[in-house]
Amino acid sequence: MDGSSADRLAPVLRPVRVGSGFEEALEQILQIVRLGLVPAGERLPAERELALRMRISRVTLREVLKVLQDQGLVESRRGRYGGTFVCGRAASAGAGTAELRRRVAEVDLEDTLRFREVLEVGAAGLCAAHGLDEAGAARLRAALDATHDAPLAEYRRVDTRFHLTLMELSGSPTLTTQYAAVRATVNELLDCIPLLVRNLEHSQAQHTSLVGAVLAGDAGGAREVMREHCSGTAALLRGFLS
Repeated sequence: MDGSSADRLAPVLRPVRVGSGFEEALEQILQIVRLGLVPAGERLPAERELALRMRISRVTLREVLKVLQDQGLVESRRGRYGGTFVCGRAASAGAGTAELRRRVAEVDLEDTLRFREVLEVGAAGLCAAHGLDEAGAARLRAALDATHDAPLAEYRRVDTRFHLTLMELSGSPTLTTQYAAVRATVNELLDCIPLLVRNLEHSQAQHTSLVGAVLAGDAGGAREVMREHCSGTAALLRGFLS
């Protein structure tokens, strides 16, 4: 990547956090495309450069580029002058983004995402710090198992149930009520973007780590896993809005 390209992308490309590498990398490259920092028809920087700038593996980067290719935003070309090139926006992706923007216009996105994070992180810490009885632990494990077994079309509903179960087990009905409202808003936004298998796999790994921390009484670990989990969702939404 030459100096001018590096300068052009400097406001967007940055090292990602360890806990949400895929989602933040996707957000950054979506910003590059949506903001026109690499215009349609031009080539993105080499995989080596992108991976180095974001401090992610090339395997993760290729998964990100595959998502963008599936959305019709980039295309891969082989040969001496090959690489990953920016396309004009695909109609299907544009339709989802247009609806997302319409829905976002009706809410304060950053306030919603911050409030969600506060509730989720707090509930995770409470469950771990106070401990769960045998019935509560069984409920949490069952909710986790349901997310592993859910078909793709049902995943978001089952995922919501898992998070609501954690809220209920925190022992605060008020927290649960507030979370249900903010989660409904977040789901309306998430419904406008594609379900990404790599993101779901990452979420599942975080769910498993979260349950492990809660059942072990590790409040700090539970809060940190949940904070990373919320950051990943926020990065996806910001990426598709950029």
